[in-house]
Amino acid sequence: MRANIIKPAFKIKRPVLAFGSQSKNTLCYVGRSAVCISRVHADLNNPKDFIEFQKDARRFLKKKPQAIAYDYHPEYSSSSFALCLLPFSEKAFPVYHHHAHIASCMAENGIKNQKVLGVAFDGTGLGQDNAIWGAEFLSCDYAGFKRLAHLKEIPLAGAQQAIYQPWRLAAFWLYQAFGSRFSGLKVSWLDKLDLNKWRIISSAAQKGINSPLASSAGRLFDAAASLILGKMHAEYEAQLPIELEKLAVQGARGKGQEKNLAYSFKIEKDKEQYVIDPAGIFKGIISDLKKRKPKIDMAYRFHFTTAVIIKKMVVVLRKENRINKVVLSGGVFQNKLLLGMIRGMLNKSGFEVFCHKQLPPNDASLSLGQAVIAAFKG
Repeated sequence: MRANIIKPAFKIKRPVLAFGSQSKNTLCYVGRSAVCISRVHADLNNPKDFIEFQKDARRFLKKKPQAIAYDYHPEYSSSSFALCLLPFSEKAFPVYHHHAHIASCMAENGIKNQKVLGVAFDGTGLGQDNAIWGAEFLSCDYAGFKRLAHLKEIPLAGAQQAIYQPWRLAAFWLYQAFGSRFSGLKVSWLDKLDLNKWRIISSAAQKGINSPLASSAGRLFDAAASLILGKMHAEYEAQLPIELEKLAVQGARGKGQEKNLAYSFKIEKDKEQYVIDPAGIFKGIISDLKKRKPKIDMAYRFHFTTAVIIKKMVVVLRKENRINKVVLSGGVFQNKLLLGMIRGMLNKSGFEVFCHKQLPPNDASLSLGQAVIAAFKG
């Protein structure tokens, strides 16, 4: 366990133990003079990882925390374990996934309780509306948050299966971009698509069967990578986006940041929130595939476009909310090329940009965010 790597920017009234997420899990104890973070437990669905998680939890419980914090998701093993402790805890704080992401980065950077623009890009996390979030722009402090903008949702057909069969995600984005006629597009990716399976899963999605809506940046990367790489399946989560980043790094050589490099996209206002529609990205990828453009160029364009989307969105939000601090967190920002692009664009636009320094931006930092939120409230 690592101790005293982070000093909260406010006085801790009572010690808190936070239980983290389901994958890349850590526990975090925040006391009056120390912050302790456990080792990473890769996947709590794995019995061995869950046993190690329980051992670390018991070690922390010996410190006698006076409050506990956990993710709102009711199916997380970490949350279930925490809920069993409710009768023995003075206070309990359920914390929304993406609020915890931004708070963790704020805590790492010593940011006091003040409004920031939080950009939380990851795979999946439960949102306030009980939908799956994963590409979120938030007005955020330790006390709470407001969702200001997000990626347009598509069905996560087959739920977890979509992570390992990203062709499902790509097909739904192509359907959004071209309608039912997308199956007639003359690109090699479609030669690999099983149209019978597509009809089955699209029919199930229309009926709401095992197809939750998701506004996920991680799944957007899965879909784009499937098309550009011409691959339908992944052996592990984020396999194809990792491969896409490697190609994009090659494509970045000799390129500047010309405006015409970005694929098209739309930002529209829906009631009080902005919604980012990336259908134009997929139209652009299909056009490049038809022209047989090099994969490294398409990979770079997609990364560049994602960075442009973030920049344009936070410029709009800064003007409306008068907030100049931007905090970046979530597993998508493990992509060094993307992170570098975004930081460069935002710095040139006069923003104060904050990223993780000691902890990874993925769910391994989540418990710290949960802990400091609970400590502030408690």
